[in-house]
Amino acid sequence: MRASKTLVLLLALTASACGGGNATEESGAYPLKDVTMIVPFGAGGGSDVLSRTIANVIRELKILPVSLLVENRPGSSGAIGYTYVAKQKGNPYTLATVSVSFFTTPLLGASEFNFRNFTPVAAIAMSPYIMAVREASPYKTFDDVKKVRRLTTGTVGVVSDPVLLARMLQNASGITIDTVPFDGEGEVMTAALGGHIDFMLGNPGEILPQIEAGTLRPLAVSTAGRLLSLPAVPSFKELGYPIEHVQLRGVVMPPDMPQEALTFWESALRRVAESPEWKREYLDRFRDEPRFLGSVEFGKVLESTNTLYTEIMSELGLIKR
Repeated sequence: MRASKTLVLLLALTASACGGGNATEESGAYPLKDVTMIVPFGAGGGSDVLSRTIANVIRELKILPVSLLVENRPGSSGAIGYTYVAKQKGNPYTLATVSVSFFTTPLLGASEFNFRNFTPVAAIAMSPYIMAVREASPYKTFDDVKKVRRLTTGTVGVVSDPVLLARMLQNASGITIDTVPFDGEGEVMTAALGGHIDFMLGNPGEILPQIEAGTLRPLAVSTAGRLLSLPAVPSFKELGYPIEHVQLRGVVMPPDMPQEALTFWESALRRVAESPEWKREYLDRFRDEPRFLGSVEFGKVLESTNTLYTEIMSELGLIKR
């Protein structure tokens, strides 16, 4: 009887070792279950739209054998959502998109986690900034701007890309630039169109419709070269100023990510970035520029961007280095 029980036990162990369970689980194939994209902000904002468009294109291209679920975790200028992701150490089933708050909230001391606590996956598009004035403005070209000593511009919040770019422009040109805070991007646009501020710095999605309507005039762009959508408008670099800054649309994962998961998502996001679906549903819709960076290169950009924010925020007296 004892020998019979022993034989049964040995047979069971052998069957288990030979694959008696779920074949997919034992093969270690990734992904085995649904993946969650965390949005550290509310529904309807830029990060939310980006995440949901990525998920939709991935579904259309049938890249995933499982679902990519989008989950909003807003609050504390992104700190709640990003903290949640950073604490998912080694979890290959959590993603998040990068925003300005990804850098500024930790620098302001409002989050214990910074960009070093995440695994860079890829950047899939870029949103440059356009310096524009209202059509009735006396500034017809950037040469006209260089002749003045003081200008005003608008921004949403105390810390933003327009604040950073305004400071870079002030440092490079010697022109004093006063930044006026507003409650929303619509208010900044209204102030620019009404002549209450001298110029605004906005993404193509905000600026291009107004340029096409003849209500705003572009003077310069923040990329190294000219934009595909504005081939007649020079870059700051072309005008002789060492100014280059764009908002990269990218994805990160928690720390200590398994190489298999990182490789999978880097490849998946490359497919998204190079697809006609992505061009139609995101690039053309929001007027962003195509750009793909793999994990290593994207990681270097995250580091340089954080350094840039640190320098400018220190100059503005917002943080101590």
